[in-house]
Amino acid sequence: MLRSLRTPHAEACARVHAGGFAHPWSKQEFSSLLADLSAVGVAALDPASGRLRGFCLSRVAADEAEILTIAVDPTERKRGVGRELLHEHLQQAAFAGARRLFLEVDEDNAAALALYRRFGFQQVGQRAGYYRRQDGRAATALILRRDLT
Repeated sequence: MLRSLRTPHAEACARVHAGGFAHPWSKQEFSSLLADLSAVGVAALDPASGRLRGFCLSRVAADEAEILTIAVDPTERKRGVGRELLHEHLQQAAFAGARRLFLEVDEDNAAALALYRRFGFQQVGQRAGYYRRQDGRAATALILRRDLT
């Protein structure tokens, strides 16, 4: 079940984020982001338990939005959760006034790139050395964009 992502989800967001990122964000960082009026987010919740299965979070400014992060609990991957989240999130961002949506993704994240391309995102740039992997190596971020109109 999909719901709006809210401040009470901050702790669960930090837990899910830690399952997918080398440098995860803290509960306090999520609390701050979710309290921001420019934030737009969607949560995928388990219908039986209410447990957070995944989430997508953006910041909207004027007519543009940027996906800050999207994360799916490792136990929920390959079940369509990311696809459901992104589909709903595109609608939320458009409803919030965004005409374009941007994101950055590690060039080696094949699963994420396949998802984004399936939804019509196109590469518009890159940032060399943008990410730090757990082993300390630098990774290039691809900048993707999708028009929402």
